[in-house]
Amino acid sequence: MLSHDNLLPLRTKKETAMTIKERIEALRKILKQQGIKAFIVPSTDPHMSEYVASHWESRQWISGFSGSAGTVVVTEKEAGLWTDSRYFLQAEEQLQGTGIDLYKEKLSDTPSIIDFLKARLSKGDIVGIDGRVFSLATAKTMDEELGEKGIELRCITDPFDTIWVNRPPIPQDPVFILPLKYAGESCQEKVERIRQQMKKDDIDTTMITALDEIAWVLNLRGSDVHCNPVFVSYLLIDYDIKLYIDECKLTPEVRNYLEDCGVKIYPYNDFYSDLELNTYNNKVLADPVYLNYAIYKGFSPHSEMIERKTYAALMKARRNQTEIENLRKVMVKDGVAMVKFLKWLDIDADINHETEMSVDRQLHALRAAQADYIGESFDTIAGYGVHGAIVHYEATPETDAPLQPKGFLLLDSGAQYLDGTTDITRTIPLGPLSQEEKEDYTLILKGHIDLAMAVFPHRTRGSQLDILARLPIWKRKMNYLHGTGHGVGAFLNVHEGPHSIRMEENPVMMEAGMTVTNEPGVYKVGSHGIRTENIMLTVPAGQGMFGDYLQFETVTLCPIDKRPIIKEMLSGEEISWLNQYHKRVYEKLSPYLDAKEQEWLKTATSAL
Repeated sequence: MLSHDNLLPLRTKKETAMTIKERIEALRKILKQQGIKAFIVPSTDPHMSEYVASHWESRQWISGFSGSAGTVVVTEKEAGLWTDSRYFLQAEEQLQGTGIDLYKEKLSDTPSIIDFLKARLSKGDIVGIDGRVFSLATAKTMDEELGEKGIELRCITDPFDTIWVNRPPIPQDPVFILPLKYAGESCQEKVERIRQQMKKDDIDTTMITALDEIAWVLNLRGSDVHCNPVFVSYLLIDYDIKLYIDECKLTPEVRNYLEDCGVKIYPYNDFYSDLELNTYNNKVLADPVYLNYAIYKGFSPHSEMIERKTYAALMKARRNQTEIENLRKVMVKDGVAMVKFLKWLDIDADINHETEMSVDRQLHALRAAQADYIGESFDTIAGYGVHGAIVHYEATPETDAPLQPKGFLLLDSGAQYLDGTTDITRTIPLGPLSQEEKEDYTLILKGHIDLAMAVFPHRTRGSQLDILARLPIWKRKMNYLHGTGHGVGAFLNVHEGPHSIRMEENPVMMEAGMTVTNEPGVYKVGSHGIRTENIMLTVPAGQGMFGDYLQFETVTLCPIDKRPIIKEMLSGEEISWLNQYHKRVYEKLSPYLDAKEQEWLKTATSAL
């Protein structure tokens, strides 16, 4: 899953235009009072989360654009939204009549936000930001680049507290304990490992601001963010363990648990003032990608900040043995739900009476019947026909397309179970396909298999592997602009770093125990979209020339539809991989299916 959106109910263009324009004008009045020429609104929260609680959906509120990624810039006379290729079509639709221009990122004729501002502002002008929702890394870069023209970057108080009527509050839902049988390592053991690394590196304090890292360290989970089982908080580890959290979120059971773990509890809003009062000559480790700029600006001058990945980020990404065993178990459960769904869609459903939203509901019900199911890991992407080309499409009652016995249904979905998180995409033929659709499907499958078969030296980066998935379509002068793979949490965020597989450079190396998705795709506007996605586990491949080697084990268990495949386009090695994968899918899932489901699965996984 690349990302997901929480689409708002569609309004008429007139209502949208009036509402959004009035909000922008209200923001401009505040900016004018403070002498600010431009204001930047990102999509993040104070923890740099990819998906945020509704309290911090300021960018969506000011623009009406509901995609998960985007940045709005408001000047005295203009407003623009910058977003990536996943949301070009969605943004064009949702921005109509708002007066906000769309700027398509990564296209050669699209200026960066900084270049846009430099072209419109003069020396001495001020660009405002709410420093709590900008990362240190991003704000530092902006400050330097704007400073080249004498433009000041200034942190101001969040203006949306004033202009956003009925703004949702910060979530107050209770947190809960993740039992050791799922976590595999106690909170005390994790903290001890972190402290050992701190001692080795001469670090006095580790500051953890990423919500999934905090949840992982403490073996706690929450529900503050839609589909992501995290809770709003900060964590400091030195000679104490200090958790900053709204105390109403802590049940007596959780309080006792934290006390047993040696965790001291402080009010969430005291975090900033406590940092300012710190008079120790500390070396404090913090990740500049997840540390917000306001923390940095208010940081005690008596301490030194060490800016790099936290120890928790890398430890979390490398699954322990219990987490790996649970991962394999959860893939069986999710695979069973997927097979029941695919068999229903293929045999039992009347396609002419189904829609994008009805198949979403059917898959949800089948997953919800599995043990330890908690909820979806993201909002399902079910795009039929031309909707499959909208990379992050989500059906609404107004756009809910009826299925027809022809073409493709692209289905990207996942679930949260106590024992793991899943993420899978299948492109399903509903009837006759064009030659172009079959060729595109087979090319994407070739890239998927070629990456899945990779064997590579230890210390290889994901950016070095990315070409394996893209080469088949590059040869046809096609591409996709999203990443090929992201980490997946252990009953945590469906998007997990710090590693990735993508064209852009990422210095984090692939290591044994890391999960990563394998999801190449191709999207042809007005025609069709295709993506095939599995989760892979990085495992040792033994020793070779110049050291150790790694490889991928595909852990997702679900048939890949063979009907659109042009067999002649696959190599013998690729066909062998697919046949072996399907053999394993049948062996692992068939014991949990009834006779008719087994019969269907046997056909679906038969040798190509």
